Amino acid sequence: MFTLIKQEGAARRGKFETVHGVIQTPVFMNVGTAAAIKGGVSSIDLERELKCQVELCNTYHLHVRPGDEIIYKMGGLHKFMNFHRPVLTDSGGFQVFSLAKLRKIKEEGVFFNSHVDGRKIFMGPEESIRIQSNLASTIAMAFDECVENPATYEYSKASCERTTRWLVRCRDEMKRLNSLETTINPHQLLFGINQGCTFDDLRVEHMKAIRELDLDGYAVGGLAVGEPTEVMYHIIEQVTPFMPQDKPRYLMGVGTPSNIIEAVYRGIDFFDCVMPSRNARHGTLFTWNGILHIKNKRYETDSRPIDTQCDCPVCKNFSRAYIRHLFKSEEQLAGRLAVMHNLYFYNTLAERIRAALDNGVFGKFRNKYSRLLESMAED
Repeated sequence: MFTLIKQEGAARRGKFETVHGVIQTPVFMNVGTAAAIKGGVSSIDLERELKCQVELCNTYHLHVRPGDEIIYKMGGLHKFMNFHRPVLTDSGGFQVFSLAKLRKIKEEGVFFNSHVDGRKIFMGPEESIRIQSNLASTIAMAFDECVENPATYEYSKASCERTTRWLVRCRDEMKRLNSLETTINPHQLLFGINQGCTFDDLRVEHMKAIRELDLDGYAVGGLAVGEPTEVMYHIIEQVTPFMPQDKPRYLMGVGTPSNIIEAVYRGIDFFDCVMPSRNARHGTLFTWNGILHIKNKRYETDSRPIDTQCDCPVCKNFSRAYIRHLFKSEEQLAGRLAVMHNLYFYNTLAERIRAALDNGVFGKFRNKYSRLLESMAED
């Protein structure tokens, strides 16, 4: 299903064939946690205007609201939100460990209280996979334990071992569900998640263990949670040599444009992050000359688009002055236009990375943009 087209150093250019379409990699997945992009951007916008290849939705949030059974009755996520391209569902593991105030981890899974209404919920590997099967996503993520960082070596080691045992259970449950006539997407794929905090040996040993399960893809989890950026890059460099060459590699929850360029340089294929939409809703916009804060007074009478190098629907039609006015007036349209621009920028960034790899000039692209895109834009 995954074809490695070419490499430049460790950087990889590939394509991943799924039942819902071909994903060109490297790819940035647009985060629609509850089957919607925050900021009023629809599935139609994603497909027709913003170059979105993959949307990411969240198992935990959709289980809580509206309920995965309801989405199953509606024919699965694709029909529910009218999206016709691949969808990846996160397993809910991160949310269980980050949102639940009270939780109890046992071998069978995790007992916790919903952050919405406080009701008691149990989620383990089988439950997570059943929910994701009801959602009928293209790619399901395995249920893993997300350990707080920093953590002790002993606990991290035990957690890795538990995550491996849970991964076997996820694989077996998915195989069972995909064989049922009542399953909406019997071709659902499973990605396993590498853990191990910031301990090199745990990361490598865990990757060696889970690659033996021959899954459809592999993710690096538990990073971008507060550790220094150079530590994250170091861990990626330790893990990627032990990831299968013929399977997609996904760095979860990352990140800035520079993070994406640097992780591609180190051999990663898939990315997701709430940053482009979250920052946009507060007036922070990404451009090919760096970061721009649209609420600044300097843009009060600026007739230029957000980015003169951008051909997104927002930059084609609206000025910096107008978008600044919308933010200052607290109009909902401000967030929508800003989110559309940032998502288009991120999807175009991935597109330009692919083009650079196709043409053998990714090194030059990295040298030009890795630092520039994290700097403040100059007028």
